Amino acid sequence: MAEVLVFHHGHGLTAGIRGFAAQLRRAGHTVHAPDLYEGQVFDSLEEGAAYAESVGFDTIIARGAAAAEGLPAELIYVGFSLGILPAQKLAQTRPGAKGASL
Repeated sequence: MAEVLVFHHGHGLTAGIRGFAAQLRRAGHTVHAPDLYEGQVFDSLEEGAAYAESVGFDTIIARGAAAAEGLPAELIYVGFSLGILPAQKLAQTRPGAKGASL
């Protein structure tokens, strides 16, 4: 089984993203789904994108990198929409990446 780091989309860490992570766990994977929005969840993509812009995309990427700290190097990175930013950066720059789904 794999260890997976899942990054949410522009709406935030929604029930749908948590449900996706739960499905992977039920299949036997170890899954981490950090909240890049620090508890904020938005009903519209426009609101979520405005939040991401207000904190800065570099901050979103840095929060993703921080979420990977202390985890094994051999991760699979999954990024939905906005979550592609940290997932791709980590998959390309963090040694040991096993794969990515962007």
